[in-house]
Amino acid sequence: MIFSKVKSILFLFFLITFGVSGQVADTIKVTQFGVKSNSYSNASKGVREALEKCKGKQNVVIQLPGGRIDLWPEDAIKKEIYISNSTESDTLSKVKSIGFYFDNLENVTLDGNNTLVVLHGKMVSFALFNCQNIEIKNIQFDYERPTMSEVTVVSVSPSAIKMKIHPDSRYFIENGKIGFYGEGWKSNSHHTISLDKEKNLMRYSSFGPFLKSKAIQEENRTVLFEGDFAKEKYKDGDVLSIRDTYRDNCGGFITLSKDIVLSNVKMHFMHGLGIVSQFAENITLSKVVVAPREDSGRVIASFADCFHFSGCKGKILVDGCRTSGSHDDPMNVHGTHLKITEISQDKKIIIVQFMHHQTYGFEAFFAGDSISFVSPQTLKPIVSGKLKSAKLINKKEMELVLDGKISDKVKVGDVIENTTWTPEVTIKNSRFERTNTRGLLLTTSRKVLIENNIFYRTGMHAILIANDASSWFESGSVSDVTIRNNTFEECAYNSGTIINIAPENHELVEGYYVHRNIRIENNTFKIFDKPILSARSTDGLFFSNNTINQSDLLSAGSNENSFSLTACNNVVIKNNKFGTTWKPKITTDKMTKKQIKTDIKDLNSK
Repeated sequence: MIFSKVKSILFLFFLITFGVSGQVADTIKVTQFGVKSNSYSNASKGVREALEKCKGKQNVVIQLPGGRIDLWPEDAIKKEIYISNSTESDTLSKVKSIGFYFDNLENVTLDGNNTLVVLHGKMVSFALFNCQNIEIKNIQFDYERPTMSEVTVVSVSPSAIKMKIHPDSRYFIENGKIGFYGEGWKSNSHHTISLDKEKNLMRYSSFGPFLKSKAIQEENRTVLFEGDFAKEKYKDGDVLSIRDTYRDNCGGFITLSKDIVLSNVKMHFMHGLGIVSQFAENITLSKVVVAPREDSGRVIASFADCFHFSGCKGKILVDGCRTSGSHDDPMNVHGTHLKITEISQDKKIIIVQFMHHQTYGFEAFFAGDSISFVSPQTLKPIVSGKLKSAKLINKKEMELVLDGKISDKVKVGDVIENTTWTPEVTIKNSRFERTNTRGLLLTTSRKVLIENNIFYRTGMHAILIANDASSWFESGSVSDVTIRNNTFEECAYNSGTIINIAPENHELVEGYYVHRNIRIENNTFKIFDKPILSARSTDGLFFSNNTINQSDLLSAGSNENSFSLTACNNVVIKNNKFGTTWKPKITTDKMTKKQIKTDIKDLNSK
C-alpha cells in the first residue's frame, strides 16, 4: 500500500516536471530578449521574439519578469483581424497591434509572474491563432491611457457644474470647449454612462450639456462648466465615463484554437469588445477578473463586453471570475445567423451573407459542418444539412456547397445557423456587477449550467436568453438550461425583468416553441420592483423553490406582474417563498390554463 502511494506521488512529480508529453518543459525568459521590468521602455520586440522562439517546440513555459513592462504598437505584431460584433462596416483599416501574439503554437504556458503589462495606444493584449493547449496565467493588463475618460462631479448648480478630471484621462480645452485625447487618438463622440457611487448604479447619461457649455480650467484638473443645467439630474459624487462608440479593437482574441485556459488573469482595461473567443473550442476562464486596479481610482474596466464567445464549440467554463465596470454585457455566448441571398439552379450551392454591420469578414462555416436552415420570421428550423465545402468569397459573403440538394422548402431570405459550432456552457462561482446593461446573454442549443453566482445590480436583465434573425442576428435556441443556487441582488433597475427569455420570433407557430427546458430553482432574489421573469415561446419552463425578498433600494414601477408569459407551454411556477409586502401576479398571453401549473392565485390571461 505504501509502495503504491509512493508510485503515485512520483508519477505526479513526473507530470509536473516533464509535462504530459514526457519532455522537460523549456523555460524561455523574456529577459533573455532585452525585456526589463520597471524600465518603462518598449518591450514589444522582446516579447515578440520570445514567442517566436516557441515555434517548433512541444512544451514551453514563457516567463515574465514580474513588476511592470510596457508595450507600444511600435515593434508589435500587426495583423488584420475581423472580430465578431466589433468590426465596423467602413473602409478604415482592420489591422490591429497585438501585445502577445500566439501563432500556430502548441503546449505553451505564459506565466506572467504577476507582471503588470501596460499597453500604449490601442492594442490587443493577447491573440491566439490556430493554437492548441495554451495557458495564460498570473498576469495583469492595463492601459497607460484608457480609451475611457472619467470625470467626477464636484458641485452642481442650475448654471454651473464643476468636475474633477481623472489623472488617467487626458483632455484639452480649446475656445471654451473640452475634448479628450489619448496616445494616437482623439474622441469624436461622447457616449456617456453615469455611476451613482453611493448606490453603485450605472445609467445611460449624456455629455451633451457639457459640450454646449463653456469650459473653464481651474486648479488640480478641475474644470468649471458654465451653462444651463437647470433640467439636469447630476449630483455631487457622480462619476461620468465617456467614450467613442466605435469598436475598433478587443481586449484579447482567441480564434481557431483549442483547449485554451486563462487562469488568474486580470484585465484592468480593455478597449473594444473585451476577451473575444471566435470559432474556438474548449475555453476555460478561471479566476479571471475584469475590474480597474484598486489603486487606480477608475470605475470602468471594459469599453464594451467582458467575455464574448461567438461561434464556439466544445466546453466553455467560467469559474471563480469577476467583472466590475463595463459599458456593455459582462458575458455573451451566441452563434450567427447568415442570410441566404442566392441558391444555385442545381440546388447544391448557396451564397450566404453577414447581416449585422459589426459582424463579418471571417469564416463562419467549414467543410463537414452541420447546418440548420431557419425561418427568420418564426425562428423555426426548416430542414438540416451538411456542408461539403465552404469559402469566404468576400468580406461579407460565403459560398457553401452542400452534401446533397437543398430542400424545396428553403428559399432566398431564409437564414442558416452552424449547429456544429455550438458550445456547452458552465458559469459558476462568479460575480457580475457594475454594468448598466445585462449580466449574461446565452443562446446555445447545448447544455447550460449557471450556478452559485452573484448578479449584483445589473442595470437590465441579469440573464437574457434571446435568439434572433433580424437585429443582431445572434443565433441559438436553448434546449437545456439550469439556473440554480444564484443570488440576484437588486437587478434590472434600468429596465426589464431580472430573467428574460425573449426570442425575436415575429410570427408564432402553433405547437412550436423556440426555447425548451429551462429550470430556475433554489435561487435567491432580492428585488425592489415586482417583475422577476418574462418568457416567450418556451416549452418546459420551471420556476420553483426560489426565495424572493424585498428591497427598498428604489421605488417600484407601474408593472404589477411578477411573471409575464407569452405563448409558452408546460410552465411550472410553484413552491417559491415570497418575503414581500405584495402578492405575486402572473399574466399570460396566447396561452391556456392547461399550459401552466402554479400555486399563485392571481393568474390573469390577456
